[in-house]
Amino acid sequence: MFFLATERVTGDDRVSVIGHTGTGVRPDRGRRAAGRDGWVSRYVRLAIAVDFCCALTAGLAGFVFRFGDQTLAYRPDVVLAAGLPLLWVGWAAAARAYDPRFFGIGSDEYRRILNAGVSLTAAVAIASYATKAEVARGYVVIALPLVTALTLAGRYHLRKGLHRRRARGDCLRRVVAAGHREAVDELIREFGRAPYHGMRIVAACLPAGGTADRLGGVPVEGRLDEVADVVARTGAETVAVLACPELAGVELRRLAWRLEKNDTELLVASALLDIAGPRTTIRPVAGLPLLHVDHPELAGVRRVFKGMFDRAVAAAALVLLGPLWGLMALLIRVDDPGPALYAQERVGRGGHRFRMLKFRTMVVGADRRRDEVAAPNARNGVLFKLRDDPRVTRLGGRLRRFSLDELPQLVNVLRGEMSLVGPRPPLPDEVDRYGEDVHRRLAVKPGMTGLWQVSGRSDLPWDEAVRLDLRYIENWSLTLDTQILWKTIAAVVRGQGAY
Repeated sequence: MFFLATERVTGDDRVSVIGHTGTGVRPDRGRRAAGRDGWVSRYVRLAIAVDFCCALTAGLAGFVFRFGDQTLAYRPDVVLAAGLPLLWVGWAAAARAYDPRFFGIGSDEYRRILNAGVSLTAAVAIASYATKAEVARGYVVIALPLVTALTLAGRYHLRKGLHRRRARGDCLRRVVAAGHREAVDELIREFGRAPYHGMRIVAACLPAGGTADRLGGVPVEGRLDEVADVVARTGAETVAVLACPELAGVELRRLAWRLEKNDTELLVASALLDIAGPRTTIRPVAGLPLLHVDHPELAGVRRVFKGMFDRAVAAAALVLLGPLWGLMALLIRVDDPGPALYAQERVGRGGHRFRMLKFRTMVVGADRRRDEVAAPNARNGVLFKLRDDPRVTRLGGRLRRFSLDELPQLVNVLRGEMSLVGPRPPLPDEVDRYGEDVHRRLAVKPGMTGLWQVSGRSDLPWDEAVRLDLRYIENWSLTLDTQILWKTIAAVVRGQGAY
Protein backbone atom coordinates (compact mmCIF):
# COMPACT_ATOMS: atom_id res chain seq x y z
CA MET A 1 0.00 0.00 0.00
CA PHE A 2 1.13 3.57 -0.56
CA PHE A 3 2.93 5.23 2.31
CA LEU A 4 0.88 8.37 2.88
CA ALA A 5 2.52 11.12 4.87
CA THR A 6 0.86 14.00 6.65
CA GLU A 7 1.95 16.90 8.78
CA ARG A 8 0.16 19.55 10.76
CA VAL A 9 2.14 22.76 10.23
CA THR A 10 0.67 24.40 13.30
CA GLY A 11 1.51 21.41 15.51
CA ASP A 12 4.70 19.75 16.71
CA ASP A 13 3.99 16.21 15.56
CA ARG A 14 5.45 16.18 12.04
CA VAL A 15 5.01 12.77 10.53
CA SER A 16 6.36 13.52 7.10
CA VAL A 17 6.08 15.61 4.01
CA ILE A 18 3.18 18.02 3.73
CA GLY A 19 -0.12 18.89 5.39
CA HIS A 20 -1.72 21.89 6.90
CA THR A 21 -4.36 23.45 9.04
CA GLY A 22 -5.80 26.63 7.65
CA THR A 23 -7.77 29.47 9.13
CA GLY A 24 -9.81 30.61 6.14
CA VAL A 25 -13.48 29.74 5.94
CA ARG A 26 -15.46 28.89 2.82
CA PRO A 27 -19.11 27.92 2.37
CA ASP A 28 -18.19 24.33 1.49
CA ARG A 29 -16.40 23.89 4.80
CA GLY A 30 -19.71 23.50 6.63
CA ARG A 31 -20.60 20.51 4.48
CA ARG A 32 -17.30 18.81 5.32
CA ALA A 33 -17.59 19.69 9.00
CA ALA A 34 -20.97 18.01 9.20
CA GLY A 35 -19.50 14.75 7.94
CA ARG A 36 -16.03 14.78 9.41
CA ASP A 37 -16.08 16.96 12.52
CA GLY A 38 -19.43 15.52 13.60
CA TRP A 39 -18.30 11.93 14.08
CA VAL A 40 -14.77 12.96 15.11
CA SER A 41 -16.01 15.17 17.96
CA ARG A 42 -18.38 12.45 19.13
CA TYR A 43 -15.58 9.87 19.03
CA VAL A 44 -13.25 12.17 20.99
CA ARG A 45 -15.90 12.72 23.66
CA LEU A 46 -16.50 8.99 23.88
CA ALA A 47 -12.75 8.30 24.20
CA ILE A 48 -12.48 10.90 26.97
CA ALA A 49 -15.43 9.32 28.79
CA VAL A 50 -13.90 5.85 28.48
CA ASP A 51 -10.53 7.09 29.74
CA PHE A 52 -12.21 8.88 32.66
CA CYS A 53 -14.10 5.73 33.69
CA CYS A 54 -10.96 3.61 33.37
CA ALA A 55 -9.04 6.00 35.62
CA LEU A 56 -11.87 6.08 38.14
CA THR A 57 -12.00 2.27 38.22
CA ALA A 58 -8.22 1.95 38.53
CA GLY A 59 -8.05 4.57 41.28
CA LEU A 60 -10.73 2.85 43.36
CA ALA A 61 -9.24 -0.60 42.75
CA GLY A 62 -5.78 0.57 43.79
CA PHE A 63 -7.18 2.20 46.89
CA VAL A 64 -9.15 -0.90 47.93
CA PHE A 65 -6.28 -3.32 47.32
CA ARG A 66 -3.77 -1.11 49.11
CA PHE A 67 -5.78 0.15 52.07
CA GLY A 68 -8.77 -2.19 52.29
CA ASP A 69 -11.45 -0.85 54.61
CA GLN A 70 -9.10 1.38 56.58
CA THR A 71 -10.44 4.80 57.51
CA LEU A 72 -7.96 7.36 56.25
CA ALA A 73 -7.71 11.01 57.01
CA TYR A 74 -6.43 13.55 54.51
CA ARG A 75 -3.26 12.29 52.84
CA PRO A 76 -1.70 12.41 49.36
CA ASP A 77 -3.09 8.98 48.45
CA VAL A 78 -6.65 10.23 48.88
CA VAL A 79 -5.96 13.33 46.80
CA LEU A 80 -4.32 11.29 44.03
CA ALA A 81 -7.18 8.77 43.97
CA ALA A 82 -9.81 11.51 43.82
CA GLY A 83 -8.03 13.48 41.13
CA LEU A 84 -6.75 10.57 39.05
CA PRO A 85 -9.60 10.60 36.45
CA LEU A 86 -9.09 14.27 35.58
CA LEU A 87 -5.32 13.96 35.83
CA TRP A 88 -5.31 10.95 33.49
CA VAL A 89 -7.52 12.58 30.87
CA GLY A 90 -5.39 15.72 30.93
CA TRP A 91 -2.17 13.71 30.76
CA ALA A 92 -3.47 11.64 27.83
CA ALA A 93 -4.47 14.84 26.05
CA ALA A 94 -0.97 16.24 26.59
CA ALA A 95 0.41 13.02 25.05
CA ARG A 96 -1.89 13.66 22.06
CA ALA A 97 -3.83 10.46 22.62
CA TYR A 98 -6.95 12.12 21.18
CA ASP A 99 -5.42 12.98 17.81
CA PRO A 100 -8.10 12.09 15.20
CA ARG A 101 -5.47 11.14 12.62
CA PHE A 102 -4.75 7.93 14.50
CA PHE A 103 -8.28 6.82 15.32
CA GLY A 104 -8.85 3.32 14.02
CA ILE A 105 -5.49 2.75 12.31
CA GLY A 106 -1.91 1.95 13.22
CA SER A 107 -0.39 1.50 16.65
CA ASP A 108 0.26 5.19 17.36
CA GLU A 109 -2.87 5.52 19.48
CA TYR A 110 -1.78 2.64 21.73
CA ARG A 111 1.79 3.93 21.84
CA ARG A 112 0.62 7.32 23.06
CA ILE A 113 -1.43 5.71 25.82
CA LEU A 114 1.60 3.67 26.92
CA ASN A 115 3.79 6.78 26.87
CA ALA A 116 1.23 8.62 28.96
CA GLY A 117 1.11 5.79 31.50
CA VAL A 118 4.89 5.52 31.83
CA SER A 119 5.45 9.27 32.02
CA LEU A 120 2.65 9.80 34.57
CA THR A 121 4.06 7.05 36.79
CA ALA A 122 7.50 8.66 36.61
CA ALA A 123 6.05 12.12 37.27
CA VAL A 124 4.13 10.94 40.36
CA ALA A 125 7.23 9.20 41.72
CA ILE A 126 9.43 12.26 41.16
CA ALA A 127 6.84 14.66 42.58
CA SER A 128 6.36 12.45 45.64
CA TYR A 129 10.09 12.37 46.27
CA ALA A 130 10.63 16.08 45.64
CA THR A 131 7.76 17.23 47.89
CA LYS A 132 8.30 14.46 50.47
CA ALA A 133 4.62 13.57 50.09
CA GLU A 134 3.69 10.26 51.68
CA VAL A 135 2.18 8.59 48.63
CA ALA A 136 1.99 4.84 49.19
CA ARG A 137 4.18 3.09 46.66
CA GLY A 138 1.84 0.11 46.65
CA TYR A 139 -1.01 2.34 45.50
CA VAL A 140 1.06 3.83 42.68
CA VAL A 141 2.25 0.38 41.55
CA ILE A 142 -1.34 -0.88 41.37
CA ALA A 143 -3.35 2.12 40.17
CA LEU A 144 -1.20 3.62 37.41
CA PRO A 145 -0.34 0.42 35.50
CA LEU A 146 -3.99 -0.63 35.88
CA VAL A 147 -5.32 2.62 34.41
CA THR A 148 -2.97 2.17 31.46
CA ALA A 149 -4.09 -1.41 30.86
CA LEU A 150 -7.80 -0.56 31.21
CA THR A 151 -7.46 2.39 28.85
CA LEU A 152 -5.72 0.24 26.24
CA ALA A 153 -8.54 -2.29 26.49
CA GLY A 154 -11.14 0.46 26.21
CA ARG A 155 -9.45 2.00 23.17
CA TYR A 156 -9.27 -1.44 21.57
CA HIS A 157 -13.04 -1.87 21.86
CA LEU A 158 -13.63 1.66 20.60
CA ARG A 159 -11.41 0.92 17.61
CA LYS A 160 -13.27 -2.29 16.78
CA GLY A 161 -16.55 -0.43 16.93
CA LEU A 162 -15.18 2.23 14.59
CA HIS A 163 -14.00 -0.50 12.19
CA ARG A 164 -17.51 -1.96 12.09
CA ARG A 165 -19.01 1.44 11.33
CA ARG A 166 -16.47 2.10 8.60
CA ALA A 167 -17.20 -1.31 7.07
CA ARG A 168 -20.82 -0.11 6.77
CA GLY A 169 -19.66 3.08 5.04
CA ASP A 170 -19.86 5.43 8.04
CA CYS A 171 -17.13 7.63 9.59
CA LEU A 172 -15.15 7.82 6.34
CA ARG A 173 -13.17 10.78 5.07
CA ARG A 174 -13.97 11.89 1.54
CA VAL A 175 -10.76 11.88 -0.49
CA VAL A 176 -9.76 13.33 -3.84
CA ALA A 177 -6.89 11.32 -5.36
CA ALA A 178 -4.49 13.11 -7.71
CA GLY A 179 -1.84 11.39 -9.81
CA HIS A 180 -1.29 9.13 -12.78
CA ARG A 181 -4.00 6.66 -13.72
CA GLU A 182 -2.21 3.46 -12.59
CA ALA A 183 -1.30 4.89 -9.18
CA VAL A 184 -4.78 6.28 -8.55
CA ASP A 185 -6.37 3.00 -9.60
CA GLU A 186 -4.18 1.07 -7.16
CA LEU A 187 -5.00 3.46 -4.32
CA ILE A 188 -8.72 3.03 -5.01
CA ARG A 189 -8.34 -0.75 -4.77
CA GLU A 190 -6.31 -0.48 -1.55
CA PHE A 191 -8.84 1.75 0.20
CA GLY A 192 -11.64 -0.51 -1.00
CA ARG A 193 -9.95 -3.57 0.49
CA ALA A 194 -9.26 -1.89 3.82
CA PRO A 195 -12.15 0.43 4.77
CA TYR A 196 -10.97 0.50 8.39
CA HIS A 197 -8.41 3.10 7.30
CA GLY A 198 -11.33 5.51 7.10
CA MET A 199 -10.73 6.78 3.56
CA ARG A 200 -13.19 6.81 0.65
CA ILE A 201 -12.07 8.20 -2.68
CA VAL A 202 -14.91 10.24 -4.16
CA ALA A 203 -13.12 11.79 -7.14
CA ALA A 204 -9.88 11.50 -9.11
CA CYS A 205 -7.74 14.06 -10.90
CA LEU A 206 -5.46 12.90 -13.73
CA PRO A 207 -2.83 14.62 -15.88
CA ALA A 208 -4.04 16.56 -18.88
CA GLY A 209 -4.83 14.32 -21.82
CA GLY A 210 -6.32 11.48 -19.76
CA THR A 211 -9.33 9.88 -21.41
CA ALA A 212 -10.83 7.88 -18.53
CA ASP A 213 -14.25 8.94 -17.20
CA ARG A 214 -14.12 6.59 -14.22
CA LEU A 215 -11.46 4.60 -12.38
CA GLY A 216 -12.56 1.67 -10.24
CA GLY A 217 -16.05 3.16 -9.98
CA VAL A 218 -14.70 6.60 -9.02
CA PRO A 219 -15.46 9.53 -11.35
CA VAL A 220 -12.57 11.48 -12.89
CA GLU A 221 -13.56 15.06 -12.08
CA GLY A 222 -10.68 17.11 -13.50
CA ARG A 223 -7.01 17.65 -14.26
CA LEU A 224 -4.15 17.94 -11.79
CA ASP A 225 -4.32 21.74 -11.90
CA GLU A 226 -8.01 21.58 -10.89
CA VAL A 227 -7.63 19.67 -7.62
CA ALA A 228 -8.73 22.56 -5.39
CA ASP A 229 -11.82 23.16 -7.54
CA VAL A 230 -12.73 19.46 -7.42
CA VAL A 231 -12.40 19.54 -3.63
CA ALA A 232 -14.82 22.45 -3.48
CA ARG A 233 -17.35 20.67 -5.72
CA THR A 234 -17.22 17.32 -3.94
CA GLY A 235 -16.91 18.57 -0.36
CA ALA A 236 -13.85 16.37 0.18
CA GLU A 237 -11.91 16.68 3.43
CA THR A 238 -8.63 15.20 2.18
CA VAL A 239 -6.47 15.27 -0.92
CA ALA A 240 -4.10 12.35 -1.60
CA VAL A 241 -1.33 13.28 -4.03
CA LEU A 242 0.43 10.27 -5.51
CA ALA A 243 4.01 10.52 -6.74
CA CYS A 244 4.04 12.28 -10.11
CA PRO A 245 6.30 14.96 -11.64
CA GLU A 246 3.36 17.21 -12.51
CA LEU A 247 2.61 17.77 -8.82
CA ALA A 248 6.02 18.30 -7.25
CA GLY A 249 8.00 21.19 -5.90
CA VAL A 250 6.41 24.57 -6.63
CA GLU A 251 3.11 23.12 -7.91
CA LEU A 252 2.65 21.03 -4.78
CA ARG A 253 3.38 24.03 -2.59
CA ARG A 254 0.82 26.12 -4.46
CA LEU A 255 -1.74 23.38 -4.07
CA ALA A 256 -1.05 23.30 -0.32
CA TRP A 257 -1.68 27.05 -0.12
CA ARG A 258 -4.99 26.73 -1.93
CA LEU A 259 -6.15 23.83 0.25
CA GLU A 260 -5.08 25.68 3.37
CA LYS A 261 -7.80 28.24 2.85
CA ASN A 262 -10.57 25.75 3.59
CA ASP A 263 -8.75 23.45 6.02
CA THR A 264 -8.41 20.52 3.62
CA GLU A 265 -5.92 17.89 4.72
CA LEU A 266 -3.14 17.08 2.27
CA LEU A 267 -1.52 13.65 2.07
CA VAL A 268 1.50 12.98 -0.12
CA ALA A 269 2.50 9.47 -1.16
CA SER A 270 6.19 8.68 -1.15
CA ALA A 271 7.62 7.18 -4.31
CA LEU A 272 9.12 4.50 -2.06
CA LEU A 273 6.31 1.97 -1.94
CA ASP A 274 5.69 -0.05 1.24
CA ILE A 275 8.38 1.69 3.31
CA ALA A 276 6.87 2.85 6.58
CA GLY A 277 7.62 5.78 8.85
CA PRO A 278 10.24 4.28 11.24
CA ARG A 279 12.70 3.96 8.36
CA THR A 280 12.14 7.47 7.05
CA THR A 281 13.13 10.84 8.48
CA ILE A 282 13.17 14.36 7.10
CA ARG A 283 16.70 15.81 6.95
CA PRO A 284 17.19 19.45 5.95
CA VAL A 285 20.19 19.66 3.59
CA ALA A 286 21.19 22.97 1.98
CA GLY A 287 17.75 24.34 2.78
CA LEU A 288 15.95 21.38 1.19
CA PRO A 289 13.85 18.87 3.19
CA LEU A 290 15.23 15.53 2.02
CA LEU A 291 13.65 12.19 2.90
CA HIS A 292 16.31 9.96 4.47
CA VAL A 293 15.60 6.22 4.14
CA ASP A 294 17.38 3.78 6.47
CA HIS A 295 18.27 0.31 5.25
CA PRO A 296 16.13 -2.49 6.70
CA GLU A 297 17.76 -4.16 9.68
CA LEU A 298 18.15 -7.73 8.41
CA ALA A 299 21.02 -8.55 10.78
CA GLY A 300 22.39 -7.35 14.09
CA VAL A 301 21.34 -7.34 17.74
CA ARG A 302 17.59 -7.11 17.11
CA ARG A 303 17.73 -10.12 14.80
CA VAL A 304 19.58 -12.07 17.47
CA PHE A 305 16.91 -11.13 19.98
CA LYS A 306 14.20 -12.15 17.51
CA GLY A 307 15.83 -15.58 17.14
CA MET A 308 16.04 -16.01 20.92
CA PHE A 309 12.40 -14.97 21.31
CA ASP A 310 11.29 -17.36 18.55
CA ARG A 311 13.06 -20.33 20.10
CA ALA A 312 11.87 -19.56 23.62
CA VAL A 313 8.23 -19.31 22.53
CA ALA A 314 8.53 -22.44 20.35
CA ALA A 315 10.04 -24.47 23.20
CA ALA A 316 7.33 -23.36 25.64
CA ALA A 317 4.57 -24.09 23.11
CA LEU A 318 5.96 -27.55 22.38
CA VAL A 319 5.83 -28.39 26.07
CA LEU A 320 2.36 -26.95 26.66
CA LEU A 321 0.81 -28.42 23.53
CA GLY A 322 2.28 -31.90 23.94
CA PRO A 323 -1.02 -33.57 24.97
CA LEU A 324 -2.88 -31.86 22.10
CA TRP A 325 -0.27 -33.10 19.64
CA GLY A 326 -0.75 -36.67 20.80
CA LEU A 327 -4.53 -36.42 20.47
CA MET A 328 -4.33 -34.87 16.99
CA ALA A 329 -1.85 -37.50 15.79
CA LEU A 330 -4.20 -40.26 16.98
CA LEU A 331 -7.23 -38.70 15.29
CA ILE A 332 -5.34 -38.29 12.00
CA ARG A 333 -4.32 -41.95 11.94
CA VAL A 334 -7.86 -43.07 12.80
CA ASP A 335 -9.40 -40.82 10.13
CA ASP A 336 -7.02 -41.93 7.36
CA PRO A 337 -4.40 -44.68 7.79
CA GLY A 338 -0.87 -43.42 7.39
CA PRO A 339 1.68 -41.22 9.18
CA ALA A 340 0.42 -38.32 11.29
CA LEU A 341 3.25 -35.99 10.26
CA TYR A 342 4.12 -34.83 6.77
CA ALA A 343 7.53 -33.40 5.83
CA GLN A 344 7.82 -31.24 2.74
CA GLU A 345 10.88 -29.56 1.27
CA ARG A 346 10.74 -25.79 1.47
CA VAL A 347 13.17 -22.95 0.76
CA GLY A 348 14.36 -20.77 3.60
CA ARG A 349 16.64 -17.81 4.11
CA GLY A 350 19.28 -17.39 1.42
CA GLY A 351 17.88 -20.30 -0.61
CA HIS A 352 18.66 -22.88 2.10
CA ARG A 353 16.37 -25.90 1.79
CA PHE A 354 14.83 -27.61 4.79
CA ARG A 355 12.11 -30.14 5.62
CA MET A 356 9.05 -28.31 6.92
CA LEU A 357 6.81 -30.35 9.24
CA LYS A 358 3.01 -30.36 9.20
CA PHE A 359 0.23 -32.58 10.41
CA ARG A 360 -0.92 -34.62 7.42
CA THR A 361 -4.20 -33.28 6.03
CA MET A 362 -4.24 -35.14 2.69
CA VAL A 363 -4.44 -38.76 1.70
CA VAL A 364 -1.19 -40.70 1.47
CA GLY A 365 0.51 -40.11 -1.89
CA ALA A 366 -1.26 -36.80 -2.51
CA ASP A 367 1.84 -35.31 -4.17
CA ARG A 368 1.68 -37.87 -6.96
CA ARG A 369 -1.93 -36.87 -7.72
CA ARG A 370 -1.23 -33.16 -8.00
CA ASP A 371 -1.36 -33.00 -11.79
CA GLU A 372 -4.59 -34.95 -12.07
CA VAL A 373 -6.50 -32.63 -9.70
CA ALA A 374 -5.00 -29.40 -11.04
CA ALA A 375 -7.49 -27.16 -12.81
CA PRO A 376 -6.68 -24.23 -15.10
CA ASN A 377 -7.49 -21.80 -12.29
CA ALA A 378 -5.81 -23.81 -9.53
CA ARG A 379 -2.60 -21.82 -9.79
CA ASN A 380 -2.67 -18.36 -8.26
CA GLY A 381 0.39 -16.83 -9.92
CA VAL A 382 3.19 -19.31 -9.14
CA LEU A 383 1.27 -20.57 -6.10
CA PHE A 384 -0.75 -23.80 -6.48
CA LYS A 385 -3.95 -23.63 -4.43
CA LEU A 386 -7.24 -25.49 -4.93
CA ARG A 387 -10.20 -24.48 -2.80
CA ASP A 388 -12.00 -27.86 -2.94
CA ASP A 389 -9.02 -30.18 -3.20
CA PRO A 390 -10.30 -33.80 -3.28
CA ARG A 391 -7.04 -35.01 -1.73
CA VAL A 392 -7.83 -33.32 1.60
CA THR A 393 -9.22 -35.71 4.21
CA ARG A 394 -12.33 -35.02 6.25
CA LEU A 395 -10.35 -34.23 9.40
CA GLY A 396 -7.68 -32.47 7.35
CA GLY A 397 -10.16 -29.84 6.19
CA ARG A 398 -10.99 -28.96 9.79
CA LEU A 399 -7.32 -28.81 10.77
CA ARG A 400 -6.58 -26.52 7.84
CA ARG A 401 -9.49 -24.22 8.63
CA PHE A 402 -7.99 -23.33 12.00
CA SER A 403 -4.33 -23.79 10.96
CA LEU A 404 -3.82 -26.60 13.46
CA ASP A 405 -1.88 -28.51 10.83
CA GLU A 406 0.85 -25.83 11.08
CA LEU A 407 1.70 -26.53 14.74
CA PRO A 408 4.59 -28.97 14.02
CA GLN A 409 6.42 -26.05 12.41
CA LEU A 410 7.31 -25.06 15.96
CA VAL A 411 9.99 -27.73 15.62
CA ASN A 412 11.35 -25.90 12.57
CA VAL A 413 11.38 -22.67 14.59
CA LEU A 414 13.26 -24.41 17.40
CA ARG A 415 15.82 -25.65 14.87
CA GLY A 416 16.33 -22.13 13.55
CA GLU A 417 14.98 -22.94 10.08
CA MET A 418 11.88 -20.79 10.46
CA SER A 419 10.65 -17.87 12.50
CA LEU A 420 7.32 -17.27 14.24
CA VAL A 421 6.69 -14.33 11.89
CA GLY A 422 8.00 -13.98 8.35
CA PRO A 423 7.20 -14.50 4.67
CA ARG A 424 5.37 -17.62 3.58
CA PRO A 425 7.79 -20.59 3.16
CA PRO A 426 7.90 -21.34 -0.60
CA LEU A 427 8.26 -24.63 -2.44
CA PRO A 428 11.40 -25.13 -4.61
CA ASP A 429 9.38 -25.11 -7.84
CA GLU A 430 7.79 -21.82 -6.80
CA VAL A 431 11.22 -20.27 -6.25
CA ASP A 432 12.27 -21.42 -9.71
CA ARG A 433 9.54 -19.19 -11.16
CA TYR A 434 10.34 -16.17 -9.02
CA GLY A 435 11.05 -12.86 -10.72
CA GLU A 436 13.96 -10.69 -9.66
CA ASP A 437 12.04 -8.69 -7.07
CA VAL A 438 10.31 -11.73 -5.56
CA HIS A 439 13.68 -13.26 -4.62
CA ARG A 440 13.79 -10.58 -1.92
CA ARG A 441 11.48 -12.86 0.09
CA LEU A 442 14.46 -15.14 0.73
CA ALA A 443 16.35 -12.40 2.58
CA VAL A 444 14.83 -13.50 5.91
CA LYS A 445 13.62 -16.73 7.49
CA PRO A 446 10.12 -17.84 6.48
CA GLY A 447 7.49 -17.65 9.19
CA MET A 448 4.65 -19.67 10.63
CA THR A 449 2.54 -16.54 10.22
CA GLY A 450 2.93 -13.17 8.57
CA LEU A 451 1.13 -10.28 6.97
CA TRP A 452 -0.25 -12.71 4.37
CA GLN A 453 -1.78 -14.80 7.19
CA VAL A 454 -3.62 -11.89 8.81
CA SER A 455 -4.68 -10.29 5.51
CA GLY A 456 -6.63 -13.05 3.79
CA ARG A 457 -4.44 -16.20 3.70
CA SER A 458 -5.13 -18.34 0.63
CA ASP A 459 -7.80 -15.94 -0.68
CA LEU A 460 -5.09 -13.39 -1.52
CA PRO A 461 -3.98 -13.01 -5.14
CA TRP A 462 -0.37 -14.02 -5.76
CA ASP A 463 0.89 -10.50 -6.38
CA GLU A 464 -0.82 -9.24 -3.22
CA ALA A 465 0.78 -12.00 -1.10
CA VAL A 466 4.19 -11.13 -2.54
CA ARG A 467 3.66 -7.44 -1.85
CA LEU A 468 2.74 -8.13 1.77
CA ASP A 469 5.82 -10.31 2.25
CA LEU A 470 8.07 -7.62 0.78
CA ARG A 471 6.42 -4.98 2.94
CA TYR A 472 7.15 -7.07 6.01
CA ILE A 473 10.82 -7.44 5.08
CA GLU A 474 11.23 -3.72 4.41
CA ASN A 475 9.56 -2.66 7.67
CA TRP A 476 10.44 -5.47 10.06
CA SER A 477 10.47 -4.67 13.77
CA LEU A 478 9.76 -6.47 17.02
CA THR A 479 6.66 -4.32 17.44
CA LEU A 480 5.37 -5.38 14.03
CA ASP A 481 6.00 -9.03 14.92
CA THR A 482 3.97 -8.61 18.11
CA GLN A 483 1.09 -7.02 16.20
CA ILE A 484 1.05 -9.81 13.62
CA LEU A 485 1.08 -12.52 16.30
CA TRP A 486 -1.85 -10.83 18.02
CA LYS A 487 -3.83 -10.51 14.77
CA THR A 488 -3.04 -14.13 13.86
CA ILE A 489 -5.23 -15.30 16.73
CA ALA A 490 -8.27 -13.53 15.25
CA ALA A 491 -7.44 -14.74 11.72
CA VAL A 492 -7.19 -18.36 12.88
CA VAL A 493 -10.41 -18.17 14.89
CA ARG A 494 -12.30 -16.79 11.87
CA GLY A 495 -10.84 -19.49 9.64
CA GLN A 496 -11.38 -17.32 6.56
CA GLY A 497 -9.21 -18.03 3.52
CA ALA A 498 -7.82 -21.31 4.90
CA TYR A 499 -8.02 -24.31 2.56
